Parts: sequence; C-alpha cells; structure tokens
Amino acid sequence: MSFFKKIFSKEKKETLDKGLEKTKTSFFSKLSKAVAGKAKVDDDVLDNLEEVLVSSDVGVETTLKIIDRIEERVSRDKYLGTDELNQILREEIAGLLSETNTGDETEFTIPVDKKPYVLMVVGVNGVGKTTTIGKLASQFKKQGLKVVLGAADTFRAAAIDQLQVWADRTDVPIIRQEMGSDPASVAFDTVTSGMNQGADVIIIDTAGRLHNKVNLMNELTKIKRVMQKVIPNAPHDVLLVLDGSTGQNAFEQAKQFTKATEVTSLAVTKLDGTAKGGVVIGISDQFQIPVKYIGVGEGIDDLQVFNKHEFVDSFFK
Repeated sequence: MSFFKKIFSKEKKETLDKGLEKTKTSFFSKLSKAVAGKAKVDDDVLDNLEEVLVSSDVGVETTLKIIDRIEERVSRDKYLGTDELNQILREEIAGLLSETNTGDETEFTIPVDKKPYVLMVVGVNGVGKTTTIGKLASQFKKQGLKVVLGAADTFRAAAIDQLQVWADRTDVPIIRQEMGSDPASVAFDTVTSGMNQGADVIIIDTAGRLHNKVNLMNELTKIKRVMQKVIPNAPHDVLLVLDGSTGQNAFEQAKQFTKATEVTSLAVTKLDGTAKGGVVIGISDQFQIPVKYIGVGEGIDDLQVFNKHEFVDSFFK
C-alpha cells in the first residue's frame, strides 16, 4: 500500500515512476550493499549511507543533514533495524522537501489574482530551457489559458527559431525580433502585446550564456525593469531550468544564476535518462527554492508539476 494518498492520475503516476526508474534502481542497489550483513543502523551503516547519498547526487550538505537526522533517531530510539532504514529515509527526505516545497499542486495553474502572469525563464544553453517553455505553453493552453511567448534569447538565432517551432506546434503567438536585437526590447514588446491580447500567461525566454556573470546580471535586470514599465510586478516568477542528468554541475549552475538574479522556482529536466535524480532533493534543500516542474520524458506531456508526495512515493515505491 502506498505511504501517500494518490493524487496524480494513473497515467501521470506511471510516467513519473518510469522517469525515476534509473535513479531508483541505482540508489537502492547501492543502499542494499551499504547495509549487507547488518541488522541494525550503526556507525558503519551511516558511513555507507552517507556515501550512497553523495554518490546519488543528493549533495554533501543535504546528505549530512539527512545523516544527522537519522543519527538523532538512532540515539533517541536506541535501536533501529536496517529493515526500517527505507521508511526512515523516506520520511526524512519527504520532510526536507516539505520545508521548501509547500504546495501540493498536481495541475498547471497560475495565481488567479495575477493576469497576465509573467514567467521569465533562465538557464544555460542545452538544459532544455526552450523545450520546457514549449511544454509549459502546451500545458497552460490545455488548461484553457491564453499564452504569449517572447523570444528574448537574441544571442543565438537557433534559440529564436527553436521557440518559433514550439509556438507553431502549440499554436500560440510569439513575439520575436532579429538575432542580436536588444533582449529587453523583445521583453517589452511581448508584455505589451500580451496585455493587448488579453493573455493569461506570458513566458519570456532569456539568453543562457554564463561566461560573464556581470553582463548576464545586467541583462536580466534590464529585462525586468522594462517589463515593469508595463506590468509593475513583472516577472511574477523567475524559473531556472536545470538539467538533472548533469548532477553536481546543476548545483554549480544554480549557484551562478542565483547570484545573477532572484530565482523564485526551479524546473529540473531530463530525469528519465539519468540515475542522478537525487539532485532534485539536494538543490531544493540547498538553495531553498521550490522545484515547480520536473521533466521525466521526451513527450510534450512528460513535463510534470512537481509534487513532493508523489516524487517520494515513486522514489521509494
């Protein structure tokens, strides 16, 4: 029987289970070796568990936090059998995720009091940023929302063209200029057009280069400033897209982008092709930023709203 109440549809849950299969198999293979021949949770088991968590890309600081919590339980309960370790780990990881991810959403929604809702998407090239935007546009449109896209990654012609493909595929309007145009100008035109069209959601793509953080910071700040001339509180969400398959590199990207701009939510992509899904736990904990979406497949419907209960349930299923 599932530890958590089922709130995802059967199809969504199966997609999530399948998407986390590699991570789960790798993690529990390591865990079974870590406790082999041990009846109770002792220092050796905890040392081995620490190694398992770190090698599963949970991250050192988050791993130490989990180990400390288990040590507290061991000292409090005096005896914990290794057969109880799965359940204890499950509870502690769920607890960590709950500290940052307070919502329990299962569908793609926007706050009813913010229209149009402006979402600025950031992230380095190659993490699936434009694809995530396209999938978000599709999901929001399925909810009956009017979506407008803005191609403000004017640094690469390919980025503009790729976003155009998604706009055509999802049949949503896109505001674009030529490569090399001022990104802030594109953002301004997009929010102005979105307002005029009565859009519910405006999604702005931005450049992903990180070779000069000062330029990146200045650019993102300028984009925000010009959007606020049209919509005072824009953007309502700054979504950082990270490639889950890069493991510790995703931590570094999160560090750089949170220095360059205020990031308010995360999307972790490509979890289906990797055994590094533990990165979701570590990044959410270390940066204290909620994970809003996860990518668990190539299909347009394989971008899911992140639900901590369902994630932990699939991980420990």
